[in-house]
Amino acid sequence: MKIAALQMISGPDVAPNLAAADRLIAGAAMAGAQLVALPEYFPLIGATDADRLAAREVDGTGPIQDFLAAAAKQHGVWLVGGSIPLLAQDPSKLRNSCLVFDPQGRRVARYDKIHLFGFKKGDESYDEAATIERGDQVVAFDTPLGRVGLGICYDLRFPELFRAMGAVDLLVLPAAFTETTGRAHWELLLRTRAVENQCYVLAAAQGGQHPNGRLTHGNSMVIDPWGEVLARVDKGEGVVVAELDPQRLVDTRSSLPALKHRIL
Repeated sequence: MKIAALQMISGPDVAPNLAAADRLIAGAAMAGAQLVALPEYFPLIGATDADRLAAREVDGTGPIQDFLAAAAKQHGVWLVGGSIPLLAQDPSKLRNSCLVFDPQGRRVARYDKIHLFGFKKGDESYDEAATIERGDQVVAFDTPLGRVGLGICYDLRFPELFRAMGAVDLLVLPAAFTETTGRAHWELLLRTRAVENQCYVLAAAQGGQHPNGRLTHGNSMVIDPWGEVLARVDKGEGVVVAELDPQRLVDTRSSLPALKHRIL
């Protein structure tokens, strides 16, 4: 069973980003992937706060959601739609939401990013809480490939989120890690989440220099339950495909039954 992470360098305009996503989804499907993940903010990145707020969609309707449903159905894949901006309860903010569609184009899951990134070092600073309303629900769902848990970008730093999912076979992490934090911590954190949860990790990232000058780390990858990186792409647009082997999960958990040994 093959899974794929799509790496993009999205810009501030939705239409060309959707076209790029469609091309990459098609490539992953042609390579035999049954589950495909897009990166965080695949429909627009580098836009102003006002632009992101203007792109918000009502939950359940809108051109970005229509695109995801149609692409999943057309290519016959489970599609993890990175993240898109949805309306929030606070009218001045948005929800950073990951939507999942099955091969019939039906939406089966929604996860709203819980942990909001804050960072300041020199001239580089981010404060997602200023414009994003955080979610409060842990989300996992079932597929023919196994049980899948969802997180978005900064969530990766909080292991308790993934523990709260219970046993999962695959964690999917759409992201837009900065180059500064990604170079230091991205792979380290991904491999740790795979090892401690004894599951596969599929990380789909933004990866390169965006039109506004922002530099994202990339390094989209697939990691197995032993923490081994099976495939990756460094910078630039690309598709990362690897096998999800159910027997690898069984062997890892039976030889080192750490999940059964948990006390807390």
